[in-house]
Amino acid sequence: MNIVDRFIKYARIDTQSDENSTQTPSTQKQFILAKEVEKEALEMGLTDVSLDNNCYLMATLPANTKKDVPVIGFIAHFDTSPDMSGEKVTPRIVKAYDGKDILLNESSGVVLSPTDFPELLYHVGEDLIVTDGNTLLGADDKAGIAEIMNAMQYLIEHPEIEHGKIRIAFTPDEEIGRGADKFDVAKFGAHWAYTMDGSEVGELEYENFNAASAKIEIQGRNVHPGYAKGKMINALHVANELVAMLPEKERPEHTEGYEGFFHLIGINGTVDEAKVSFIIRDHDSLKFEARKRLMSEVVERLNKRYDNRLTLDMKDQYYNMKEKIEPVMHVIEYAFHAMEAVGVKPNIKPIRGGTDGARLSFMGLPCPNIFAGGMNFHGRYEFLPIPSLRKASEVIVKIAELVARN
Repeated sequence: MNIVDRFIKYARIDTQSDENSTQTPSTQKQFILAKEVEKEALEMGLTDVSLDNNCYLMATLPANTKKDVPVIGFIAHFDTSPDMSGEKVTPRIVKAYDGKDILLNESSGVVLSPTDFPELLYHVGEDLIVTDGNTLLGADDKAGIAEIMNAMQYLIEHPEIEHGKIRIAFTPDEEIGRGADKFDVAKFGAHWAYTMDGSEVGELEYENFNAASAKIEIQGRNVHPGYAKGKMINALHVANELVAMLPEKERPEHTEGYEGFFHLIGINGTVDEAKVSFIIRDHDSLKFEARKRLMSEVVERLNKRYDNRLTLDMKDQYYNMKEKIEPVMHVIEYAFHAMEAVGVKPNIKPIRGGTDGARLSFMGLPCPNIFAGGMNFHGRYEFLPIPSLRKASEVIVKIAELVARN
């Protein structure tokens, strides 16, 4: 099976995770893809293939060399984002993209345009996989799964390429921040690994946000509006005050690079009670702590004003993996040189987000992130350049070769 057919097969399977579920996996439908990949792993001859009750799939490509080679791993995730439907995904291929608008869905007038997404112009002349305008595509991270499986197949079919033992793993629920929750690092048994979960071709990432979530519950006081003077406390207005007290220019839509932010992700309620949800992000640990302090201070000020009617629940989610990767920079060097060897220009940059690799690095498995090739993740405008898909798989093969050679 070629890599394009493999990806399209995976993309058609709905694996959307659910942040409101307390189960692992958060949706049972993730097992449908997991069992398909398990079947393929067994058919291609991988060993130690195991799919556990929490939907973590692991397998081994045995070494074909007698050299003492470190065990390396490659990881991707099954689930797609809750941000948009992953049901009835219908990928199609745009041949030799001409640089013009792509009509994704005629009936609803959905257009993928370089005016809105100028990165399209980097891929003029390439074949692109796009959506039908009704769903996301799922390249995050089914492209990663396809790339890893394709690379394992290639290494099996080309025994002349020396490599050590390679471990692969596919996880559930990465999109809702739980991908590493039940990952058994000891069972995986790799010296280091790479998540195939980046975006544009060439991306190589070992710095990510420090991350926290903040949920604020506001208890209002509802009184008939005709007799409300001096009595009513409108929980919705208090929620709006809270949002306005945070720096306006420190929102995602105003930040880039290493700049952190406060991101309002939910606000709902009534006069009587309201709930507000934020995510807090910053690459710098000191600035991250300052952001959390500011959130606490804002809630404290409002509590003084409104007689302790706000409750803050703030939790750390993950941390910047940089401190765990810098002592083992050979992990980055292998990926860097592998990209150069297959004709890809490495682009080392910070992740404006997080990956399973961030948490795994703190669990004892150094795990930087490599591009998977997709663009505009989590929405109907997602697209995947086929050359990028293929190059990512070539990088995996080359890393295995370089580690064995050196």
